[in-house]
Amino acid sequence: MVPDVATGDPMAMLCLHCARRVVSPRVTSKYEGLTRHLKFRAAFTSIVKLSFARIDGLIGTNLPMQAYREEPWWGNSSNAHSKGWLDAGWEVQEVNLKEGTAVFKKVRELPRVRGRKKNPNEITQPFTPVPVHPTKKNLPSKTKVSKLYARILNLERQHNAGYGYAKGFKPRSQHEKKLFGSDKKHS
Repeated sequence: MVPDVATGDPMAMLCLHCARRVVSPRVTSKYEGLTRHLKFRAAFTSIVKLSFARIDGLIGTNLPMQAYREEPWWGNSSNAHSKGWLDAGWEVQEVNLKEGTAVFKKVRELPRVRGRKKNPNEITQPFTPVPVHPTKKNLPSKTKVSKLYARILNLERQHNAGYGYAKGFKPRSQHEKKLFGSDKKHS
């Protein structure tokens, strides 16, 4: 671990690998984002149509005004900007300045670099969605069903046996009859 000299904070520490990237960052061209995108798309298709706005987003800045006005800017020559797609194995097939689109065609497969470790997070095949299985309905268990059925039967038996009293009044027990006297009403 070494102190981070880029921030000026002596307490901030960086590992040697991160410090190396801060001190000597990798030199990339302005069109590196376009190159990476075309290399990625090469695994799936041989023709790609990109809008100028999409290309602006890939390179992280706006294209020069010549790209919007002049078709020769999109030529497959050895200019710095055309190396962005030529290095990825693509060429510009068609440019439509009115619609603001460029069609790229794959002309060659790039060999995989030997000795390069394969990134486990790198996407090499097109996306295929996971098959959806219908969800199981939550059915009650057989035990719960049998208990509920027994409860219903008991309630029906009680109702049929006459345990249900008219208008909510139940007859007096023997103890209540002795305690309060006869069933006759006193007027």
